[in-house]
Amino acid sequence: MDSLLGFPQSPATAILRRPLISTSRPNSNRNAGLSFRAKPNDAIDPLLHDAVNSASLRFRETHRPEPLFVDPYAGCFVDPNAQMDMKQCSHHYCVATKYIDDKLLRTVNHIEGLKQVVLLTDGMDTRPYRLSWPTSTIIFDISPDRVFSGAAEKLKGVGAKIPRSCLFLHVPLESSNLQQTLRARGFNGNRPSIWAMQGLPVMTLANFEDILLTVSGLSMNGCGFLGELPAWLAETEIVTKTSTREWMEKLFMNNGFRVDMIHYEEVAKSLGKKLAAGPYKNILFSSEQLRFSDDQMETWRREFQRVEEQGDEEGFEEL
Repeated sequence: MDSLLGFPQSPATAILRRPLISTSRPNSNRNAGLSFRAKPNDAIDPLLHDAVNSASLRFRETHRPEPLFVDPYAGCFVDPNAQMDMKQCSHHYCVATKYIDDKLLRTVNHIEGLKQVVLLTDGMDTRPYRLSWPTSTIIFDISPDRVFSGAAEKLKGVGAKIPRSCLFLHVPLESSNLQQTLRARGFNGNRPSIWAMQGLPVMTLANFEDILLTVSGLSMNGCGFLGELPAWLAETEIVTKTSTREWMEKLFMNNGFRVDMIHYEEVAKSLGKKLAAGPYKNILFSSEQLRFSDDQMETWRREFQRVEEQGDEEGFEEL
């Protein structure tokens, strides 16, 4: 994987984008605002339940003898009497968390001008607080608003703070148009960005395709998108002669991304850990944007129009 994922920059690829409004699905739009049926006053909120389970895994990993990472804030979301995990093997989720942490920090620290980080989360992601972000990093969190609001109060209660000179902005997953909301919050598609997804509630394949469409529309050529997606997305779509890898490559390429499946076992081995036995419900991936963002295309369209109107041949050559 090239470019923002930590390797040499590849030449920009001028792949034409699909229309900005219409999609292949009737009555769908580009907002990627997923719909949720669970109500805040349900006896058991499934979104909250899943977020707490993930926080519990981070809490347990933090208190292991040789943890993959330390999350000093996960404890504020879980039962203080939670049983510690004394097993020698590492959970898939924690291996993925370490992989995503390292990839994010390596990217923002080595790519000049990259200040925009977008986290697609379950609402209890503590990366904005626990990672050492470079000065002037702008972190956008896209997550279920009701989970995020409660988590923010708990984090404030334990004194969690964003690194100095950094900015943290929440974007409700329920927004009717995520692209528009991100832009309104200050996201700039003419500047580099890195996107990471872990824990984001995805209900259908159409939901994830909307997410891909949103990321594709906002991320510049060469930008990275990594994280975990639910394995059942592939299981419901794969036919007999199609592998999970082929399905993912087609899905991501349709939205302008070159994708690699990352094997949990290989990541664990590189970290000197043994992966826990048993199945896991997610797929770890890392991808690179091959298209230009909508903002890039619009900027260039305006520049070409200006040159054409002025008959500025010298300016045209400079493009």
